[in-house]
Amino acid sequence: MVGAMRDAVPALLLSGVLLQTASARAQNEQAPPSDFEVPTYVTVEATTTDESDEEIELANIKVHGYGAHNFARNLCQCYERLGERNIESEDTDRIMSLAAKIMEQPVQIIEGVQPTLEYLATRHDLTLFTKGHAEEQKLKIDRSGLGIYFGHTAIVREKDRESYSHLVRERNLERERTWMIGNSPKSDINPALAAGLNAVFVPHDRTWHLEKTELEGGEGRLIVVEKFADLAKYF
Repeated sequence: MVGAMRDAVPALLLSGVLLQTASARAQNEQAPPSDFEVPTYVTVEATTTDESDEEIELANIKVHGYGAHNFARNLCQCYERLGERNIESEDTDRIMSLAAKIMEQPVQIIEGVQPTLEYLATRHDLTLFTKGHAEEQKLKIDRSGLGIYFGHTAIVREKDRESYSHLVRERNLERERTWMIGNSPKSDINPALAAGLNAVFVPHDRTWHLEKTELEGGEGRLIVVEKFADLAKYF
C-alpha cells in the first residue's frame, strides 16, 4: 500500500490546523493573552460555563462563522448570561479587545510541519484547505511562511461533504488519488471520506472540542498516524 501511494503521486489536501497561533485552543478559538484581565464578580461552576459557552458558540457559528472577533462575541454573550451583576460597557469592551490581541499573537508552527511540507511539496500537488474568516486565515498563512509549499489555497465557511465535492470539481481532482490530511474528525476526515476522498488523521491534543467526534467510514481509505512527520513514510 505504501509503495503504491508513493508511485501514484496523489494530490494532498491539508488542513489549516498547521497554522495555529501560539495561544490557540484550536481552529480560531484562542486562550486570553497573559496580560488580559477578566472582569470580576463571576463565580459560576466550570461545567455551567462550558455548557453555556458551547451553546453560544454553536448558535453564533451558524450566523457569523468562525474567527477571533466571533470568539470574543461568544465570550461577551457568555459573560452577560452568567454575570452576577449588571454588565458595564467597559466589561464587554475589554472582552472584545481580545480579538485584536489574538491576531497579534505570533504564529507557532507545529513540530515537524515545515520540513515535512518541504519534502511533500517536491513529490505531490499540495492544497491548503481550511475554514474560517478569510482575511484572518490569509494573514496566518502569510505570517507562517508556509504558503510557498502549496499550489492552491481554499478557504471556506464550513468544511462538509458539499465543500469537498466542490473543491474536487473546481480543481479537477481524482478522488481515488486525493488525500485529506487533518486533525479534525468533524471537518477534515469524515466529510472527506463521505465525498469519496482518502484521508489521513493526525490527532492533536489541542483539537477544538466542537471538532471532536467518532471517525466514520466512507468510500475512501483511512490512515491514522501519530504525528505530522509520519506522512513522509506514506507519501
